[in-house]
Amino acid sequence: MSNWLDAVKWDEDGLIPAIAQDHKTGRILMMAWMNREALALTAEENRAIYYSRSRKKLWRKGEESGHVQHLHELRLDCDADVIVMQVEQVGGIACHTGRESCFYRVWKDGEWVTTDPVLKDPKEIY
Repeated sequence: MSNWLDAVKWDEDGLIPAIAQDHKTGRILMMAWMNREALALTAEENRAIYYSRSRKKLWRKGEESGHVQHLHELRLDCDADVIVMQVEQVGGIACHTGRESCFYRVWKDGEWVTTDPVLKDPKEIY
């Protein structure tokens, strides 16, 4: 693999957090993890590919749901330990709960309040 991957500060498990952000609105859609192979393939295929820590394998976003994330831009932060991707979210749903974003709860008056609607029942997605 090429030198650009060597610039990344991988954690002790060989992973880096990757944030997916809507390329038009700027809304944070989700955060997941990437290993070296996932990041390399993301750049090569121009689509978000993550590493599933629970399944211990690559996870091509949308492989089951069809909610693919097409890559528009890839950025590395100043400490080289976080990736931000500007993506086009196919189908408008990034979250496995059927919402646009995984960040659908807002802290209000001492509790987490769900503010975003379910756009599609997850049972119909997976």
